[in-house]
Amino acid sequence: MHADLATENGTGVKQSDSLAENRDWHLYILRTADNRLYTGITTCIERRFKQHQSGSGAKALRNAGELILVYQIKTAGHSEALKMEYRIKQLTKAKKEKLVKDQPSIEQLTMLLNH
Repeated sequence: MHADLATENGTGVKQSDSLAENRDWHLYILRTADNRLYTGITTCIERRFKQHQSGSGAKALRNAGELILVYQIKTAGHSEALKMEYRIKQLTKAKKEKLVKDQPSIEQLTMLLNH
C-alpha cells in the first residue's frame, strides 16, 4: 500500500479507502468499569482491544478502567459495520444491554437495527 493513500480511519487501521471494503470487519461492544457500553468497529478485535486498554484507542475509553469485550460480530464489510455502529450508538442503554444479553447473530442484528 502506498503511504500517500493511507488514512487513519478511527479504527486504528491505516489503509486506503479502496481496500477498506475488502477486509474482514467486526463490530464490537465493550463494557467499562463504570458500566458504560462503548461500540466500535475494527478489522482486528484483539489489536483494537489492546489499543483501548493501553489508552491509545478512542478518547472516550481513556481512563475508563477495566474493559470487558461483551459482544463481537463479523459484518459483511466496512460499509455495513459503519451503519451498524451508528445505529447501535443511537440505541438507548436498555436496548444496548438487551443486545449484549441476547448476543444476536448477524442476521438477527440486521433485522433488529432495521426496525
